[in-house]
Amino acid sequence: MGRAFEYRKARKMKRWGNMARVFTKLGKEITIAVKAGGADPETNPRLRVLMQTAKKENMPKENVERAVKKAASKDFTDYKEVNYEGYGPYGIAVFVETATDNTTRTVANVRSYFNKHGGSLGTSGSLEFLFDHKCIFHITKPEGVSPDDMELELIDYGVEELEEDENEIIIYGDFARNAAIQKYLEDNGYEITSSEFVRVPGDLKTVTPEQRETIEKLIEKIEDDEDVQNVFHNMKEDIQESE
Repeated sequence: MGRAFEYRKARKMKRWGNMARVFTKLGKEITIAVKAGGADPETNPRLRVLMQTAKKENMPKENVERAVKKAASKDFTDYKEVNYEGYGPYGIAVFVETATDNTTRTVANVRSYFNKHGGSLGTSGSLEFLFDHKCIFHITKPEGVSPDDMELELIDYGVEELEEDENEIIIYGDFARNAAIQKYLEDNGYEITSSEFVRVPGDLKTVTPEQRETIEKLIEKIEDDEDVQNVFHNMKEDIQESE
């Protein structure tokens, strides 16, 4: 089983546990997608797949419509997607993705979280090499098509791993190829139920339970910030927690 799949399964419960946070995050992503490619999902592939993701996460329809309308509002200040990188306690690398309308506020907040929890914020790009940027597509398991055959079909489009999970197939690929992968899946009739982008650490660090508790306080504080979309790190997950 591949590294990306194991990492994804270990993080799933924590990352998607808070429904309000999920809706806020998706709302911002939808607004950004509309601002970039228009409000018609038929001509905006990113919006199209985000709407499917919102449906899978049971995000209310009115929330989706509100996010779409926000992008067209004259009063709307566009979100800027900014990444922050730093080290938490015990040398754990932390990569923070934000979507903000006030970068001055966001960087001040993120820096304060690192400082107050025994870490330090680094310069932009300083830790990016420690993580592989991946796209993930969830599709309904097709009848009469084996995952092995699908994987052979998709390799040429940038897919690196493919796994079965209950009634769906999870596809992992290079972030830069996400548009090509989505186009292939849609053109060939596969039903995409959701997609996301993740950063998979190349080398996981083992920590003690006491160290984990300290590091998780920092991660949770960052995740609670309204400007933060995702937090990735290279701390090895606790096996008992991920089961």
